[in-house]
Amino acid sequence: MYDIIVIGGGPAGLTAATYACRAGKSVLVIEKNAFGGQITWSPRVENFPGFLSVSGTELGDKLLEQAMEQGSEVELDEVTSLDRAGDRWHLSCESGAVFEGKAVILAAGARPRTMGLAREEELVGSGVCYCAVCDGAFYAGKPVAVCGGGNSALQDALLLSESCSKVYLVHRRGSFRGEHKLVEALEKKANVEFVLNARALAFVGEEEISGLLVEQDGTERELPVGGVFVAIGHQPDLGAFASWLKLDDKGYADAGENCLTMAEGLFVAGDCRSKQVRQLTTAAADGAVAALAAVQYVDNL
Repeated sequence: MYDIIVIGGGPAGLTAATYACRAGKSVLVIEKNAFGGQITWSPRVENFPGFLSVSGTELGDKLLEQAMEQGSEVELDEVTSLDRAGDRWHLSCESGAVFEGKAVILAAGARPRTMGLAREEELVGSGVCYCAVCDGAFYAGKPVAVCGGGNSALQDALLLSESCSKVYLVHRRGSFRGEHKLVEALEKKANVEFVLNARALAFVGEEEISGLLVEQDGTERELPVGGVFVAIGHQPDLGAFASWLKLDDKGYADAGENCLTMAEGLFVAGDCRSKQVRQLTTAAADGAVAALAAVQYVDNL
């Protein structure tokens, strides 16, 4: 029996674990992939307070080390079901393990939608990126491609156009789904080229990307780029927990800044929560808020 069980070992979950342990609670963190979350994909992080520059892997390791140093226990497993009996939560895992806790913090995160191209996962950190804010500075002075047609893709292209020598905006349709004002702003950029009615076919390059092969209007074309920013949306990892949550129209947990859910003793933090900004700092903030709310809940049982 644990006081608090955290589902997800990214920045939100590990921050929550640290705060809960410091409040004297017994804490278990269950992570299904790799501790540290999506940030471990980034070769360098330069926008997290206290670090001039740190690799995503190193930052994830430090967050994990801090949580464990405070007393948190960790398990590498996948939670497949969440049930409640009385005032206790029961978590069943893929391995067959079952854990019991008084409160649960759901910090399962959200994963970028991938393009499904060969070697996409292999080239993450070597040219394939999913966050222009996080990684755009590393491609300053270089040509890049942005794949997508919504607001996220348009905003990424605008951001990258400030530092990159050339930005190819690749979209499978003949017009963008994003805001017209964003499109107008991009049209005024001399170093932005719209590649419409096009779909990405393959990454060019061995260990690092040197180009993106696309098919445009039935003709293959290679874009000479050093980086490809994929901006075709995110999807929250909430499938196993959806019945306990109110979800917004995009499938994210519809919870406010207090991180409370409609279920007693269940809290939500980080990128799986409905919010405007998803960054390392906002994930960590959510973790702290959710942990303190969970601590108060446990104290009042």
